[in-house]
Amino acid sequence: MVAGITLAMSSGIALAAQSGGPNVAAKPAEVSFQFERVGLPVPRFTLRVEEDGSGSYQAEEIEGAADGRSLQYASAKHIDRTLNLTSSTVGTIFKAARELNRFDMDCAANAKKVADTGKKTLSYKGTDGSGSCTYNYSNNKDVEKLTTTFIGIALTLDEGRRLAFLHQYDRLGLDAEMTIFERETAAGHALELNTIAPVLTAIAGDNAVMERVRLEAANLLKLAGSNKI
Repeated sequence: MVAGITLAMSSGIALAAQSGGPNVAAKPAEVSFQFERVGLPVPRFTLRVEEDGSGSYQAEEIEGAADGRSLQYASAKHIDRTLNLTSSTVGTIFKAARELNRFDMDCAANAKKVADTGKKTLSYKGTDGSGSCTYNYSNNKDVEKLTTTFIGIALTLDEGRRLAFLHQYDRLGLDAEMTIFERETAAGHALELNTIAPVLTAIAGDNAVMERVRLEAANLLKLAGSNKI
């Protein structure tokens, strides 16, 4: 009789696992942002963020020709990297997504004459529902705030690759680039500096780099460590 009860309990646990019962951890909700605009150095990218802070960044970056004299361009370089975002940014993203009905809505502006700022798609996927909306420009302030957040993260990731390239091949070029990046950060345009902390650390600790550039990199690292940007 005991053996029968044990067998029944084991079967019940196995059945619960197969059916997604209480013994199976639910997959974290996910918000994604897709961007497409021809003519940019990064004409398309997708940012995915899960509610536990993990995520990914996939993009196509147009590479210029090796010699500066040619007008032709090489094929696009594919970028695929994992991310870990700060809890404050993740909380802001998911709070807005749920307040926007998980993007199960029409978020595009009705105006006909609007400049092309790129095709954007916000998507939500979770146990509490799903949805997506596509737009060039939106009159919804919360949609625009989310757009600014994702663009700010992408800007930082793109800048990290640029700084890494200059650090390896053009250390003198780092001076002007770092100054521009500091301004973008101060203006609130660059977000999640922690995603490029290894690049900033390498620059800050390289005595072959100008002292001003090392100090700028160190200051950006402090901001990244504060979890404020």
